[in-house]
Amino acid sequence: MAKEPVRVLVTGAAGQIGYALVPMIARGVMLGADQPVILHMLDIPPAAEALNGVKMELVDAAFPLLKGVVATTDVVEACTGVNIAIMVGGFPRKEGMERKDVMSKNVSIYKSQASALEQHASPNCKVLVVANPANTNALILKEFAPSIPAQNITCLTRLDHNRALGQISERLNVQVCDVKNVIIWGNHSSTQYPDVNHATVKTPSGEKPVRELVKDDGWLNGEFITTVQQRGAAIIKARKLSSALSAASAACDHIRDWVLGTPEGTWVSMGVYSDGSYNVPAGLIYSFPVTCCNGEWTIVQGLAIDEFSRKKLDLTGAELSEEKELAYSCLS
Repeated sequence: MAKEPVRVLVTGAAGQIGYALVPMIARGVMLGADQPVILHMLDIPPAAEALNGVKMELVDAAFPLLKGVVATTDVVEACTGVNIAIMVGGFPRKEGMERKDVMSKNVSIYKSQASALEQHASPNCKVLVVANPANTNALILKEFAPSIPAQNITCLTRLDHNRALGQISERLNVQVCDVKNVIIWGNHSSTQYPDVNHATVKTPSGEKPVRELVKDDGWLNGEFITTVQQRGAAIIKARKLSSALSAASAACDHIRDWVLGTPEGTWVSMGVYSDGSYNVPAGLIYSFPVTCCNGEWTIVQGLAIDEFSRKKLDLTGAELSEEKELAYSCLS
């Protein structure tokens, strides 16, 4: 029996990430090859014509799973009945802007979008925030959509997770699918902590720890971490545009694993609402290792945290606490 279509909202849909993301969703990359979707695409009025162009292309691509497209600049129409919301739209930091200016713009955007989701989305809507500052935008959205369960509001650190997998795979000259259980802790910013202490690689003689195979703690504790932290800036320098294809792919990975579940013995990184695990301040949206089952995520517990890691976890947590204060000051 055919499945009912899932309504998926993408905000900022006419932008670079949105343009890369919507065909992936329509092709079944996000929710599976047997799951029909209805795409809701939202963008700002100046992008209305471009948004209509994206809709035309979706029609022209004749995706069998795509059962409808809503392309609109009206936030209420965009949010009505959606089961999954991927919040790509946001106000980017421009030259000469202070962090507070960017935060203020995004607080107002996420406040209004949260209210629309609160009133018009499906009651159990799953939300993924991609737009930066992603963790804090997600926190603001949670604040103004109180009836959406806190565990349903997440932010994207899967891109950083995938970047970490990619770096290990290149360093060891192994298939990326054979590397697992890296962790991104904290903020989707340059203070995030890519952690390989619990990561393994599948080898002909079984799974081996990444540290044992790399045999270079200097690289793992130094260049590897900074490469992952600053990969977005490196891509902007090379492409003259920010990451789009990889961000869209990571958003699909995040939602797919959340909805369909993580493979046995594997965890992924998600920015989720902290309950105080690993002595991370409760009430922040912080990236943890999680497993997913039946549409719910669970923080992986009991991992040993060494002194080097503890400092990194605390540093990124402190930055998130500062961002939270700054965001809340923009509300008053």
